[in-house]
Amino acid sequence: MDTRWQRVQDDLLRRIRAGEFAAHFPSEAEVVAEYEVSRTTARRALQRLRAEGVVTAERGKRPRLRVEQGVEQPLGTLYSLNASVRTAGLTQRSVVRRLEVHADGVVADHLGLDGSTPLVHLERLRLAGDEPLALDRVWLPADHGRALLTADLTAIGVYAVLERTGLHLDRARENIRAVAFSSLERTLLTCPVGLSIHRLSHAQGQPMEWRHTLVRGDRFTLTAAFGG
Repeated sequence: MDTRWQRVQDDLLRRIRAGEFAAHFPSEAEVVAEYEVSRTTARRALQRLRAEGVVTAERGKRPRLRVEQGVEQPLGTLYSLNASVRTAGLTQRSVVRRLEVHADGVVADHLGLDGSTPLVHLERLRLAGDEPLALDRVWLPADHGRALLTADLTAIGVYAVLERTGLHLDRARENIRAVAFSSLERTLLTCPVGLSIHRLSHAQGQPMEWRHTLVRGDRFTLTAAFGG
């Protein structure tokens, strides 16, 4: 059994723990030259480091050490992920993947609406500190959510846009469970597992927002406080 890749990985881990690669992590070609192994062996060692969350690499770019920067969110509050990211001292940015108006019978049922009701549907990849954090999907009745269609949703949160129109979400219920991401979700979030969060938000007693968020388990922490 060929364990050369394992020996390369173990030695890279040893050097990482010693702080050797703080400024520069070796590329695949540099691993090949330094350890005198094949490109296949070097690639497998680096793939394992990526799978374990030790290093990260985008297509066409050299590997780099993953900086653990997480977002902590207390339970029991109607929070904005945008605000939570900023509170953590990280830069917030979103990539809009979908923004359209259409009917969705399943979502309409969650909102207590007729299945043919037009809904604004927004899907964004949320980034914190330039690293993926969450895949966020939001639906609102088009009569109340049309302001989203002209807003710069790469930089501003949904709730901030709604507040400008006089719509304030004042109550919500969430269901949270751990999930394994699909192949596409793993690619987008660069992580295999995380949390699936379904949220139904209200405004003055009326169901107003249905939201489904997939958030990376290694970057998002839910906390709860008890007692006086």
